[in-house]
Amino acid sequence: MRPVGSKYLLEEPLGRGATGTVWRARQRETAGSEAAVPGQPGETVAIKVLKEELANDADVVMRFLRERSVLLRLTHPNIVRTRDLVVEGDLLALVMDLVDGPDLHRYIRDNGPMTPVAAALLTAQIADALAASHADGVVHRDLKPANVLVRDTAEGMHPMLTDFGIARLADSPGLTRTHEFVGTPAYVAPESAEGRPQTSAVDIYGAGILLYELVTGRPPFAGGTALEVLQRHLSEEPRRPGSVPEPLWTVIERCLRKNPDERPSAENLARGLRAVAEGVGVHATPAQIAAAAGVGALLAPDPSPAPVPAAADADPTQVLPSNAGSHDPGAATNVMPHTGPAGAGDATSVMPPVPPRPDDAPQQPDGPHPWQNQMRAARDRNEQTQVQQYLDPNQDPLRRRRPQRQVNQPQQPPPQQQYAPQPQQQRYAPPPPQQPQPQRYAPPPQQQQRPPREPRRRSSNPMRIPGLGCLKGCLFSLIIVFVAGWLIWELSPLQEWLDTSKGYWEQLTDWTSNVTGWISDLGGDSGGAS
Repeated sequence: MRPVGSKYLLEEPLGRGATGTVWRARQRETAGSEAAVPGQPGETVAIKVLKEELANDADVVMRFLRERSVLLRLTHPNIVRTRDLVVEGDLLALVMDLVDGPDLHRYIRDNGPMTPVAAALLTAQIADALAASHADGVVHRDLKPANVLVRDTAEGMHPMLTDFGIARLADSPGLTRTHEFVGTPAYVAPESAEGRPQTSAVDIYGAGILLYELVTGRPPFAGGTALEVLQRHLSEEPRRPGSVPEPLWTVIERCLRKNPDERPSAENLARGLRAVAEGVGVHATPAQIAAAAGVGALLAPDPSPAPVPAAADADPTQVLPSNAGSHDPGAATNVMPHTGPAGAGDATSVMPPVPPRPDDAPQQPDGPHPWQNQMRAARDRNEQTQVQQYLDPNQDPLRRRRPQRQVNQPQQPPPQQQYAPQPQQQRYAPPPPQQPQPQRYAPPPQQQQRPPREPRRRSSNPMRIPGLGCLKGCLFSLIIVFVAGWLIWELSPLQEWLDTSKGYWEQLTDWTSNVTGWISDLGGDSGGAS
């Protein structure tokens, strides 16, 4: 077990995401007053340890500390509660309640799409959580099925939205630049993809895609690359599947509007989804059906959506009070006295001027293209984990450095310089296409051939008589018949039954004569008749 701070111990990993790893942990002592939930020793919690590149970024650490109060006070029955924040050296971690259940992505993969009523009621609870967070000025910005945990209760499925604040922590000046978005390409809003100002309407767009996926099993926009998915978000309209009722499609279509000002607020979205769930059920009354048909009137836009703070925005610098006495914030800046000996300190040096660029020099762009920034952001932080394809051993930098066994070659003497680049290392480079080479780790193709099988030895008599085998079998059968008949004649009471004293061969001869005579008589009769 690995300690996190002085109050928690990591036990086992539960899952890995784009921003960190979630661990099952145990609290070993009561947290201090800075934690939202002190907890008790031995209590099981979930801890998300952020990735090292986030923990090593000073902007992320400062944003982490500034937003401590925002994350700790964000409480709702459908939001996974943040209990404590841990900042220790190069480690940043969020201590949360442990939810025993899968996420929606895994649930859909294992159980398939939901019914329209179940999808509407579940998304309504998620909209309740978004309404509470938007009222506190917190925008999730990465709403997707993988960030919704599902817990079974007596009332049914209880969704809980997690990873609040992770997008804001990752959206720091050190990690993001102008025109970049925070989110997964399949669930990102058009204004985020274009780098336009974002508001709480991006969460409504994500809720619409999540609702579409709950009833169909797949998101509305897909493609072979992240760039293709983003382009479809910007230019295409979703198509209504045949299994989606008209009132529910009205809600989905309103959430997926390209213009964020036309999307409903989270509170109105929850109200509209519950009206749809009542109107499309099998026991709906005429009044409920009529209310579901007019759900568009309930989906009013948010008049004052919560804005997303810009990456470069920061809290204004505050003057700390002096312990020596009163401090005047409006006083002039004082110059600190020089404490070292004269001439000991380096004087402030002026950087040499930058030579002007000639007029005919080509103009360089100020930065990468916005699409390149978006692709880099989606690839580095926000895309879901994918299974790595097969890697050719010739292209594997780890395997290429292994010593290769040479077949039928004398061992080369070791070089005198151990760490100098060797010309023999060229044998590890991948061969050119025109010279095929077997795989490095497969057995060498020069395998010892098996000795030829000796031909079957035949009889020394070269003569082969046709039917000789059949003749031998017939003779052997006759011998067996005669011997069996003699044993039966001598050992059985057959002689008494026939009332004869003749021997076996005499009786056999007599029978043969009778049969021969009978055949002759039969032939004579046939000849006379003809």
